[in-house]
Amino acid sequence: MLAVYLVAAGAMILSPGPDTLYVLTRSVGDGRQAGIASATGISVGVLVHTVAAVVGLSAVFRASELAFALVSYLGAGYLVFLGVRTIRDDALLREDGPETETSPFREGVFVNVLNPQVALFFLAFLPQFVDGSGHVSGQLTVLGAIYAVVTMAYLAGVAVGSSAVRRLLLTRPRLATGVRWLSGLILVGLGLRLLIGVFLG
Repeated sequence: MLAVYLVAAGAMILSPGPDTLYVLTRSVGDGRQAGIASATGISVGVLVHTVAAVVGLSAVFRASELAFALVSYLGAGYLVFLGVRTIRDDALLREDGPETETSPFREGVFVNVLNPQVALFFLAFLPQFVDGSGHVSGQLTVLGAIYAVVTMAYLAGVAVGSSAVRRLLLTRPRLATGVRWLSGLILVGLGLRLLIGVFLG
């Protein structure tokens, strides 16, 4: 069962989404250290969702349309904010880094925690791998912790790999500007998709 869970979790983690894109953006824009910090923040966000699922908050959240809509609006707004900031911050991809001090770890936590789809995913995904031996809360906690570790390993790899791209972009300002705009627009697009999902859902 654990092997099946690892395969399924790996497939989900490898699916592109806001988490991966945020790590890519911070790694390319600010370097490997910022990318790893953002990956750590996202992994902590996974643990937050795990705790919420264990104590039943996700179930309450799913049953409340108002709560779902509120968190969706916050998450969408935050992604749009990050996207616009990425586009406007022309100090990214410079040797001296961006002018504004931001915390990639804290932002990584917010990117993950403010995504209501992640909460619902955990509520639906984790229980499938709980056996009938009892100690459901303990099993859910272990499964969520494993998911967080695998997430951290993958996103840290993304951070290290994409930080190498940063060195190339530092010597090509036009290409760097294009990457900055593309990353920002994708983040904005993800935020708008989340917002549209609330209206259509």
